[in-house]
Amino acid sequence: MSTAHTHEAAGHHGHGHSHDGAHDDHGPAKGWRRWLYATNHKDIGTMYLVFSLTMFFIGGAMAMVIRAELFQPGLQLVDPMFFNSMTTMHALVMIFGAVMPAFVGLANWMVPLQIGAPDMALPRMNNFSFWIMPFAFALLLATLFVPGGAPAGGWTMYPPLVLQNGTSFPMLIFAVHLMGASSIMGAINVVVTIMNMRAPGMSLLKMPLFVWSWLITAYLLVAVMPVLAGAVTMLLTDHYLGTTFFQAAGGGDPVMFQHIFWFFGHPEVYIMILPAFGVVSEIIPTFSRKPLFGYDAMVYATASIAFLSFIVWAHHMFTVGMPLAGQLFFMLATMLIAVPTGVKVFNWTATMFKGSISFEPPMLFALSFLFLFTIGGFSGLMLAIVPADFQYHDTYFVVAHFHYVLVPGAVFGIMAAVYYWLPKWTGHMYSMKLAKWHFWLSTIFVNVLFFPQHFLGLAGMPRRIPDYSTQFADWNMISSIGAFGFGLSQLLFAYLVWSTARSGAKASDKVWDTAAPHGLEWTLSSPPPYHSFEVAPEVK
Repeated sequence: MSTAHTHEAAGHHGHGHSHDGAHDDHGPAKGWRRWLYATNHKDIGTMYLVFSLTMFFIGGAMAMVIRAELFQPGLQLVDPMFFNSMTTMHALVMIFGAVMPAFVGLANWMVPLQIGAPDMALPRMNNFSFWIMPFAFALLLATLFVPGGAPAGGWTMYPPLVLQNGTSFPMLIFAVHLMGASSIMGAINVVVTIMNMRAPGMSLLKMPLFVWSWLITAYLLVAVMPVLAGAVTMLLTDHYLGTTFFQAAGGGDPVMFQHIFWFFGHPEVYIMILPAFGVVSEIIPTFSRKPLFGYDAMVYATASIAFLSFIVWAHHMFTVGMPLAGQLFFMLATMLIAVPTGVKVFNWTATMFKGSISFEPPMLFALSFLFLFTIGGFSGLMLAIVPADFQYHDTYFVVAHFHYVLVPGAVFGIMAAVYYWLPKWTGHMYSMKLAKWHFWLSTIFVNVLFFPQHFLGLAGMPRRIPDYSTQFADWNMISSIGAFGFGLSQLLFAYLVWSTARSGAKASDKVWDTAAPHGLEWTLSSPPPYHSFEVAPEVK
């Protein structure tokens, strides 16, 4: 029995499991203490999700500045240095502040419920790993107000450019260290919980796929976050202690930083998509009313993707001057990732084949994910071809590629998960009509926003610039209109979540009744009790 379980259940064994709320230890503490000292996985999951939504809007506001500047050619609205700060900060806030904490919030909420555990294995550490985040981002966002302005050297923090940042530089490095520490603790917690706290009878190959995807993601996190910490620490010593890791004048090599950074950075992009694969693998069977096709193959495919993610990093660097053998290796290894990814897409499609499909909001987002993520995958294959990449590198084609994977991929995966499990979390059903409005507006505008960027990139428009040649004016205007449309549509999402948390029709325990979903979370009431699974369920 884990320490969490003994701690949580200590108060219960004396009084015959009465659940009438008469005992203080059953429910949460009152007021701010509940959140500050939270050790309950549901409370911490909620805090992660609220934090992530807040960051999503802050990062979104930065994207609106970028797209407003690019609405017309010429320097229009903001100082070029501030524009560069916006592109840098937008990426850092969206990756480390919106997408990753959202998935960690989903893991906190759902992993214990899906494996029949009373809580996460390390509840105190769980609290700590959350509370690091607000401080890290307060530090990062405070750089907007320091002399010399916020970081403007790109989120990749390449030297020598990043070393010219001024006051914001040490703040950026320290903020990234804190985010990394939070991620490592969150990941260790997930691994220990899944390995040690599964319900009796739940073997590894009986776990829901969302749990599997998170187990694999957590290993990725533990493997690569220290690498990022090492790379940024070397930047710090180069700047302040006179080392020359990345300074050519002292015998260092700026390209070495790129290698170390992308050895973290490529697994990182899979950290941001694998949990979304897990979510979609839960949703598609539910609304197809069929078991998932090829469960074992899905597990092996996810593990293969995770393994391959470690040997492809230099495809971000084809233009730095690599030996031909290096280019060939990284090109072929990158193309190989298409195989397990294709297996997953095939299995999701096969699950729907001859199923009795209904199009509720979670399913709509899962389908949109399937279609648009695949487009992002194909543009990735184009980028993997070395001679072609010489044309695409550092153009908007790359921006189009990774936004197709990250927005209709990771972000839609998160939205699908929220629409799928929100009734379970709150005990209220949301307005289907509003959710469908949110879906259609998001799906249409995300394509108006990012599809034209493929054309801009192929025509040669560079990334990270505040001004551009007039030949790119039309597509940029369309892209910016898409951006404002997409940004405004998300206000609808925030309203939906807020209103559902407060009121709405009572949700049943199974929520998606017709669908008879499979996981253990549906055996609990909606909302689930504050302490779930005090007696572990048996899995047949």
